[in-house]
Amino acid sequence: MLKTKMKKPGIAIKSSRCMAFYACFMACKDEDCRWDTKLSKAEPELGQYWMNIKEWERGDNPRHVKTATVPTPCSHCENPACAKAARDGAVYKRPDGIVIIDPEKAVGQKQIVDACPIHAIFWNEALQLPQKCTMCAELLDDPDYPGYEPRCVEACPNQALVFGDLADPDSAVSKLIKANKVTPPEGLRSEKGNVVHLNIPSRFLAGTVAYPKELEEVAIGAKVKVTDEKGKVYETETNWAGDWEIENLPRDKAFTVEIEMDGFKPVKYEGEKTDRDHYVGITYLEKA
Repeated sequence: MLKTKMKKPGIAIKSSRCMAFYACFMACKDEDCRWDTKLSKAEPELGQYWMNIKEWERGDNPRHVKTATVPTPCSHCENPACAKAARDGAVYKRPDGIVIIDPEKAVGQKQIVDACPIHAIFWNEALQLPQKCTMCAELLDDPDYPGYEPRCVEACPNQALVFGDLADPDSAVSKLIKANKVTPPEGLRSEKGNVVHLNIPSRFLAGTVAYPKELEEVAIGAKVKVTDEKGKVYETETNWAGDWEIENLPRDKAFTVEIEMDGFKPVKYEGEKTDRDHYVGITYLEKA
């Protein structure tokens, strides 16, 4: 199979499929710690992670806790802040969109590190050099390289990273992006680039519904309606455990939660906020 030149090589990151195996992290380390290339110097063995795995716990109550894991390399931004902060062309964007820090011109320019809004650039103290992910451009440019993807994509066992030509609407990566919700990481809310994050979780509201307390029985199939400040409605039902959850709500908003079940009085909670992932508690129904 012959390698073909992509107009815009890119990676789509499916956060929902990341299980924090750290295979991408280790593959990146293995590739970039070993040698210098014309596009970068060797990464220090400790303290840097050009492919970072951001993990956090979600939920404010032990009854309903989830975790999120988001692989986060350099986004190879369309309008990179690091390039604006650099002097003498020390950071440049290639015609294919990959952003490169020149390993010679960037020496001493620590302001390049500080300019990155997602903290994906690191300072090599020994070399006095800012460094980051190159999307393995040195390998992709090599006609003798037997692979067809960056190392991180090759290594992921769960297909959380998908590589392809973003300029080709018929490529698998373009179709994947079209079929999912694009969710830039914090700090890049309006920025586009060659790395596209999909379905990073936002906020959830959740709770549990039960019959009158003395029955000690959860309510299955109760109707739950959540309404935001502008009247937008989100609906769900309680599951086999009496639990309900509505995901990907906008942050820092107030919601009204309404719970209904035939034969029981409706329940309403007002002012439930999404400043965090929030569990509203157990709702015990009363007979109508």
